[in-house]
Amino acid sequence: MSAALSLDLVDLPADAVEVGRIADAWGVKGWFKVLPYSAMPEALFSSKRWYLQPAERGVRGFEGTRLLRIREAKEHADTIVAWAQDIPDRDAAQALRGARIFVPRSSFPSTGADEYYWVDLLGLAVVNREGVGLGEVRELLSTGPQTVLVLSYQQEGKAHERMIPFVAAYVDRVDLAARRIFVDWQPDY
Repeated sequence: MSAALSLDLVDLPADAVEVGRIADAWGVKGWFKVLPYSAMPEALFSSKRWYLQPAERGVRGFEGTRLLRIREAKEHADTIVAWAQDIPDRDAAQALRGARIFVPRSSFPSTGADEYYWVDLLGLAVVNREGVGLGEVRELLSTGPQTVLVLSYQQEGKAHERMIPFVAAYVDRVDLAARRIFVDWQPDY
């Protein structure tokens, strides 16, 4: 536990995005397992500075936001393992269990044409071709073959949910600057 406390106490960057959590120690040399929140965790691999906050529940090995300087992060079997400065052994890695991992959005790798990070789509308004507002993106679900936008909207004073596949057949355009997604979808689908 003392090794985790030796991590620098810092402020969380304004553009920080929660990208995963530390699951457990891995091996005896200070490596630890990471559970990413994305099936494509490039942000974990691209950033050498992770910001940790303690687990929301259970034992907390530290308080505040701590800076973790990553030496190496890699895929191993069906998980991700990482090794960091100031985490010299299994006990120190174990003290980080449950910690939430944040990475600055500015350190994410660039996306290609028609590629988006899920975090950038959250909160966007979804509008169909006729200009009818269908709701706001509350979350995205990976269903295997495709991703689904989960929208929330109000109707007659009640909260509702609508799902639209995030595929080219239904999504005409994503305009991040205007914070809108334009779709070929009707309210009664």
